[in-house]
Amino acid sequence: MNSKLKKKLGLFCNVDPTHVFESPDVASIYEIPIVLNEQKFDSLVTKTLGLRKTRKHQKLDYLKEAITRFKNPTKQVTVAICGKYNGLHDAYKSILEAFIHSGIKNKAKVNVKWIDTEDLEKNINDIDNIFNDVDGILIPGGFGDRGIEGKISASKYARENKIPFLGICLGLQCAVIDFARHVSNLSNANSTEFKHRLKFPVIDLMPKQKKIKNKGATMRLGSYSCRLAKGSLAHKAYKESSIYERHRHRYEVNDKFIKKLTEDGLVFSGKNRKLNLVEVIELKDHPWFVGVQFHPELKSRIVKVHPLFKDFIASAIKYYEK
Repeated sequence: MNSKLKKKLGLFCNVDPTHVFESPDVASIYEIPIVLNEQKFDSLVTKTLGLRKTRKHQKLDYLKEAITRFKNPTKQVTVAICGKYNGLHDAYKSILEAFIHSGIKNKAKVNVKWIDTEDLEKNINDIDNIFNDVDGILIPGGFGDRGIEGKISASKYARENKIPFLGICLGLQCAVIDFARHVSNLSNANSTEFKHRLKFPVIDLMPKQKKIKNKGATMRLGSYSCRLAKGSLAHKAYKESSIYERHRHRYEVNDKFIKKLTEDGLVFSGKNRKLNLVEVIELKDHPWFVGVQFHPELKSRIVKVHPLFKDFIASAIKYYEK
């Protein structure tokens, strides 16, 4: 933007021309702070408001490097998001942003393949073709039984074909149902969210929740602690044993079936010890299969990519390159 145009805009907007800044179209929204910094926008704001500048920007160089990586990826992968709100992609905005963060960290472009799990149910015989070109499978959170069998089928496909998998909230629950049905032979295992009077309710409301009549109060909301098993994929990702993550869900893994599922090879690698609730599951003999009861996407930032997303995309890259 030239000085003449700035003067004109300043005149018509009744502001000093030096207070007019350009905000051009850029490849990523994360580039905007760099564009404004180059115009000394931040310096003018602090000066105008009488704020003392105490230190230089600590994250600006990191952000510049991140944008360079974003624009010049050396690898690429395709991840399937198996959901039921695919008609509105912004429903999964936090996940999409986490893909950007983890893609930058791994110097890779993350392409998304949208798979509607209701359509997957109708075309289950074509599942090989549907997942033929994906390097990772993610099942996001959600409520209700619509498209659930499609999600369970997606988990089963990732498990059997050794495709990197990340299940978030309901995604973890679908993975547990799949394992219970097809590995532990608990036929018709399911969640009481979807069906009542189940013989094998591997996902259920826990006893303390059932006593609460106010529907909203039965949900586990906000930050909860989780203890990770050493040597697990989750522990390797976080590089620590005790973590805190954000939750928004109602149903839990039924602890009555944990012994049976463990004996058959399902790994419960993360637990909330205070409430005795499952937080993380994994699989033996699988390159990268993780389900979490919490929402890691909500804590991912471009300057601090979430470790689970970082490792998930890294495993997808390995799958693509094999």
